[in-house]
Amino acid sequence: MATAHLSALQKKHEDIEYRIRSEMKHAARDEAQIRRLKEQKLHLKERIERLQGDTLH
Repeated sequence: MATAHLSALQKKHEDIEYRIRSEMKHAARDEAQIRRLKEQKLHLKERIERLQGDTLH
């Protein structure tokens, strides 16, 4: 179960990275939206790292 949850979090992390890159390509990009996406991405990364640490122990 932890593996499926970890995979889902990693997929969300990748999706957010794609959305950030897409938004960055626009000349009239929404900096506030990019900042929110980066915050979400960071929180997901922290959760992923915690889960990976838990599965190693």
